[in-house]
Amino acid sequence: MDLLRSLEYFHKTVELGSFSGAANALGLTPAAVSKQVGELEKALGTRVFQRSTRNLTLTETGEQLLAQTSGPTHALRQVIDGLVQHKAQPAGTLRISVAPGFARQYILPLMPAFLTRYPAINLDWSFDNRHVDLVKEGFDAAIGAGIASDATVVARELVPLRLVTVASPAYLMRMGVPRALADLDKHDCIRLRSATTGRLREWQYIVAGEVVSVPVTGRLVMNDLEAICDCALAGLGLARLGAHHAMPHLDSGRLVQVLPELRAPPGTIHVYYAHYRLTPPKVSAFVGYLTESLQASGLLERLHDF
Repeated sequence: MDLLRSLEYFHKTVELGSFSGAANALGLTPAAVSKQVGELEKALGTRVFQRSTRNLTLTETGEQLLAQTSGPTHALRQVIDGLVQHKAQPAGTLRISVAPGFARQYILPLMPAFLTRYPAINLDWSFDNRHVDLVKEGFDAAIGAGIASDATVVARELVPLRLVTVASPAYLMRMGVPRALADLDKHDCIRLRSATTGRLREWQYIVAGEVVSVPVTGRLVMNDLEAICDCALAGLGLARLGAHHAMPHLDSGRLVQVLPELRAPPGTIHVYYAHYRLTPPKVSAFVGYLTESLQASGLLERLHDF
């Protein structure tokens, strides 16, 4: 790149007839241009310009250099300019790991407009309820909850995560409506097993400003939130779901929220990506589009009500 820069300064000086003219065109000082041309002469072991107080004239070596490098230098500059321009545009394959339920409900419906806005981007997505190692597994970004703070990762908040306890009207008619946390012990609670750790997730509530874990039992254990939602809709027990997941069913009346006065510890669904000095344009475009679209959708305001 230093050699290419020296040749560029050399050609600009020849074109405009002086170091000062080249410097004005390049946005530099005459001394900087003269120094770079001097480095070129040092590499060649001979002068390319004869210098006087008023004029610059090409030496024989300078004439040969100009004749032999004009075409290749111009072509190389065009190639580099083209690559820089291409890289500045969001393009390429976007590999994303996404939480299945949230992605199907709220992210995939946004993609037709995203792909229209960025026609040079392709999508390659993996639907998993787990945290991924972005660099090791080759993902550009991921979407999920419970992201630990890490200097190697940038995490941008997408929406608040609010957990709600729900059941179908048929189940509540059959088993009764729990009125207090102690009543959960009398119900079939559909529990979630973490796909990452294999542990059963605790049911936690905020009571008098403190987080309380409530022991629950039930005949069903699932490692997939979609399956848990389906079981709740089928009247098989109480379930803990993200409000974003349950909202359409609460709106339709197929599910009913129980113990609404008791909130769960709040969380956040993030989009996260590796911390680069220069974030790839395709990643910046995706993250910016998601945050912009979800804020405009009204989803954040609705979730804050839970």
